[in-house]
Amino acid sequence: MNEPRHQVLPINGIRMHFVEQGKGPLVLLCHGWPELWYSWRHQLQALADAGFRAVAPDMRGYGETSAPEPVEAYSMFHLVGDMVGLVEALGEERAIIVGHDWGAAVAWTSALMRPDVFDAVAGLSVPHRQRGPADPMAMLRASGSENYYWMYFQRPGVAESEFERDVRVSLRKVLFGLSGNASDPAAMGMLAPGGGFLDGHVDPEHLPGWLTEKDLATYVSAFERTGFRGGLNWYRNMSLNWALASPWQGAKIRQPSLFIAGSVDPVIAGKRGKAGLQSMRETVLNVQELILDGAGHWIQQERAREVSEALVRFVESVRS
Repeated sequence: MNEPRHQVLPINGIRMHFVEQGKGPLVLLCHGWPELWYSWRHQLQALADAGFRAVAPDMRGYGETSAPEPVEAYSMFHLVGDMVGLVEALGEERAIIVGHDWGAAVAWTSALMRPDVFDAVAGLSVPHRQRGPADPMAMLRASGSENYYWMYFQRPGVAESEFERDVRVSLRKVLFGLSGNASDPAAMGMLAPGGGFLDGHVDPEHLPGWLTEKDLATYVSAFERTGFRGGLNWYRNMSLNWALASPWQGAKIRQPSLFIAGSVDPVIAGKRGKAGLQSMRETVLNVQELILDGAGHWIQQERAREVSEALVRFVESVRS
């Protein structure tokens, strides 16, 4: 009765593939880069067992969901619109939204823009940041951070060529390199001048315990088919997203909220990471925080049981 079910529906002008498990109040699970619905496999089961209807889509540009050609078709307005459309297509009026990495940005922004639909929100790894005073890409250039990986991802075709040269090696390096199993995961943001994203990543001799060969094969099969362009286009809308978000300047997220991250996740490590956490605390007014010691970026996979238990406690408290 609680087996995962694959479906594809027309949503917000694209065809969206998603996996659904369980019955009850709706919980949406939004993955990040470079992942799939599959990164939520543990939480789908846990939420279903707890009496919730858990739904994990392949986000726009990933897996079996449509990947529109125009770069500007991946703006945050499109991504939030996809989640609003998914709730409606599922016959629901409201949902708890959960996201990891870029999916966390979608979850936070969905809660900010549509509190009538998303009445609770959880973000993993990426804290919600207040809209900055200027275009974030312009601020990076002004600070001399031309070698930051966001900049490297901007030019269409460059990062795609690097990642698609050997998809298995690329994913192995990224999934290991940003995890708590790597020796220095916090050092991955800046690239060597003239180098690629993967140059600073170790290709592990053995996969970490949280990632099986079957798991890796699932990701490899999908990205060998689709390539990486769809997910990278999310990064290419950062300037546009900043411009479009001006009506929400200074707005607060007031819904019940949860933030979960690993203590060695490069997103929250260092000066920039600490600034992001402080921004979240000032902007998300009812946020609980859970930092898991020694865990890295792929938190819902690295610490599947702890994350699942924390999410179940959170959604039960919201819907009790």
